[in-house]
Formats: sequence, C-alpha cells, structure tokens
Amino acid sequence: MELLFQLGGETILVVIDGKDVKFGSTEYGAALADISQLKLDYIGVCREFPDLETASDWKEQACKRFKDKIKSMKTEDEIADYIIKELAGSGYVPKFKRRKGFRPVKL
Repeated sequence: MELLFQLGGETILVVIDGKDVKFGSTEYGAALADISQLKLDYIGVCREFPDLETASDWKEQACKRFKDKIKSMKTEDEIADYIIKELAGSGYVPKFKRRKGFRPVKL
C-alpha cells in the first residue's frame, strides 16, 4: 500500500508492505528509507514522548517505539490510518491511498 502526502511544495511517499514501513520523496531518484534514516524533530519527539526529553539516545528510542507500535497492528489499513493521523497532526496533507492492483483513492 502507498500513501501520498503534501507538505508545502514537496510530495512525500509512504510505502507499507506488511509491517515494513518506508518513507521517501517522489523526486526522481529519491530512495525509500526506514524511520531510523529520517531526520526526526527533537521537539516533536519530546511532545509525543515527554520521557525522552532527557535521554541522550532519544532518536533511537523514538524509532524503536514507532516500530513496536507498527508491529502491534494487525492490518496494513490499520497502519495506514495510524500514519495518516500522525502525519496530518504534523502538517502533512494526505492526498492519495493506493493499494497494489487498484486505482488510487483520494483522501
């Protein structure tokens, strides 16, 4: 399953394959990356997980919590709904949801 988001002039792609979630840009040649490869906002992480504010390894712990949350979900739709909710709260505008073999659905 693929999700497309808009943030300013940039289009963000999220690919969900079972419990594997990859993030990337739709720019030519852009590679997909695991959450641990992304630049996370310290203030946003501390807002979500206040206990990580004083942790020196805050990024690693935040990535682990995200992966654990994804593993606890049963379906790709449940994962997609969670990602849409989380990214929409950070200013990303959900545009499309596309399932393999189906036409995109406008969100």
